[in-house]
Amino acid sequence: MPDFSNEWQTTLRPRNREGTMSNFINIESKPAEGAVAAQPKMATPGPGASAPAGQALNVTERAVKKIRTAMAKEGVSPEQGGLRLGVMGGGCSGLSYSIKFDTQPRERDRVYEFDGVRVFVDPKSFLYLHGMTLDYEETLMRQGFNFINPNSTRSCGCGSSFS
Repeated sequence: MPDFSNEWQTTLRPRNREGTMSNFINIESKPAEGAVAAQPKMATPGPGASAPAGQALNVTERAVKKIRTAMAKEGVSPEQGGLRLGVMGGGCSGLSYSIKFDTQPRERDRVYEFDGVRVFVDPKSFLYLHGMTLDYEETLMRQGFNFINPNSTRSCGCGSSFS
């Protein structure tokens, strides 16, 4: 029987500590050994990208398109708001990814722009996310964002955390 413990998995937690709706998506960092996938096509960074190329965050064209569609559906203004990527403590391996929309960047955020879509990353999360690529996958088996993170050293079998 094939071992599926290292495949990309997504967990959606619909409520945060205050009981309000939030969108946290936890995704394992590494594909199954021997898995073959098409190389993602990178979106063009806009003038708002604020980190050196070697440490920048990357977002694929598929992810940008999905983010843009979801922002429109949620009523988030692309001129002011954007997608917030982060890392939070928790999970079997110690850290989990978070993804949600925000109406504006915070004071110390790194702000990236990809084809008109802004992405906000707080300073602590940037330590874990620099060099990461955010991709979007939609197949018959699964759909969702993939965090392709070269900084991840291990992840758990449940697919909800990394270290």
